[in-house]
Amino acid sequence: MYIVIVGAGDVGSPLVEIATRSGNDVVVIEKDETRADRIASEYDCLVLNANATTKDTLKDADITRADAIISTTEQDATNIMVCLLAKEFEVPTVVSVVHNPEHMGLYRQIGVNTMENPQQLIAEYLYRAVARPAIVDFLRIGEEAEVFEITITENAPLSGKTVEEAAQEDILPDDVLIIAVERNGRESPITPKGSTTFKPGDLVTVYSGFGADPELTDLFGHYEDQ
Repeated sequence: MYIVIVGAGDVGSPLVEIATRSGNDVVVIEKDETRADRIASEYDCLVLNANATTKDTLKDADITRADAIISTTEQDATNIMVCLLAKEFEVPTVVSVVHNPEHMGLYRQIGVNTMENPQQLIAEYLYRAVARPAIVDFLRIGEEAEVFEITITENAPLSGKTVEEAAQEDILPDDVLIIAVERNGRESPITPKGSTTFKPGDLVTVYSGFGADPELTDLFGHYEDQ
């Protein structure tokens, strides 16, 4: 792919590394000269030390060739302007970081794929790691729903039960779904079926429409997470 990345800060720099390592043609636009020089010296990509909110800069980046543009600057105003210009140039995929949640509606109005404030996401992740240590990883979906990973303990209500038994005995709420089961000794995760039995030590991926509250984590045997 031909990807234009705007900004080479805390988000943009690792993005450049990933995109170049994956074999994409990458153009980086960074107005800070020190950042621009660093990216140019470290990665195999074209770097423009310029202001991305002008059409001339985007033309220099050969924006009409771009399959995608990703704006990662620290300012929502800059990101929004970049996205508007990208839409004008009919870039197929436009993605941006959003720092202020109040601006999310504006991004959606102009048809931009967004990522919430990465610092806020990291803070939430770190707090969850302390407050709910049983949860290995999680992803918030909308306001309440979450996908998370959690290990089944020996004294869990689900331990030794099949998926069908758990449903018949109303152990799992209706808006909770077990998506995958990772088990020691198996190279790939198990896609749960009615006959799949939950075993102690299983790492399960769970979708919950109401999040990972203590009553739900109890079902996996983590009573200490209250």
